[in-house]
Amino acid sequence: MEIGSKWRLVAIATLVLAALTLVACGGDDDDENGDEPAVEVEQFPANTTMGEIQEAGEITIGVKFDVPPFGFNNPESGEVEGFDVDLGRYIAERLGVEPVFREATSDNRIPLLVDGTIDLILSTMTITEERDLEIDFSEPYYVANGDILVPEGSDIAGIEDLDGERVCTALGSTYQATIKEEAPDADLRLIDRYSECLELIQTDAIDAISTDDVILTGMVIEDDTLEILGIEYTTEPYGAGVPEGDTEFKQFVDESVAEFIDDGTWQERYDEWVGQYIPEEQIQGPPDITLKEALKLFPLE
Repeated sequence: MEIGSKWRLVAIATLVLAALTLVACGGDDDDENGDEPAVEVEQFPANTTMGEIQEAGEITIGVKFDVPPFGFNNPESGEVEGFDVDLGRYIAERLGVEPVFREATSDNRIPLLVDGTIDLILSTMTITEERDLEIDFSEPYYVANGDILVPEGSDIAGIEDLDGERVCTALGSTYQATIKEEAPDADLRLIDRYSECLELIQTDAIDAISTDDVILTGMVIEDDTLEILGIEYTTEPYGAGVPEGDTEFKQFVDESVAEFIDDGTWQERYDEWVGQYIPEEQIQGPPDITLKEALKLFPLE
């Protein structure tokens, strides 16, 4: 089976699972069936962020729309799907509200959170001390690695080979600084959405893409003429972004992430969205790095 076909089948399977879940939970108010809610929802005080979200009946979550397998707008279903999206749905379920997903790129996700447009960021966002000045982070929920994507047959074999080459990455990403440091003579092309990088490499307008390996995996799923070098030259722990100083909401999100991991949902979603598409030796489990340790990986200059 072609990789693209497998990806479509995964998306269809996800929709079927979601539909079955809705059917199963649709009778929660009917005590005759003896069905229990999937998650026991705690009612929070009205003066907390959680209480305000419960009063509104929805939580607005910033995710990426163009980085399968973590957040992408499925053209067949018209729905936003992926690992980050599933974590967002999990958090919404613990609040007993509906998730509303809004596109949040590497460059605009923090401004969207700071101005209150979104309540939470789940947008493949690496935890850094610089970002921590503007927002707060949850404990890490995933650890990616920096890598490079090239067309088959490329002479690029490592980060040092990017000097003099046309390299694409996202504006506002950690790679904007990393590539300038590691390959100062690279011709760096900064874009808003990673889907633009994919289009550029497919049309020979650039020579390489550098970003998180899991994002590059999604590109290979879409186009198997591309290959990931597998050099893993950075460690990129992902955290959920919450408003600065909202300690109660951060604690709730931390507890949600911990439960997502402890009840096995993390591994199920990882196997569905990531594990089946990568070599066996690269398959990983839940992160074992703490927020404090993650912040030290990207200290302030």
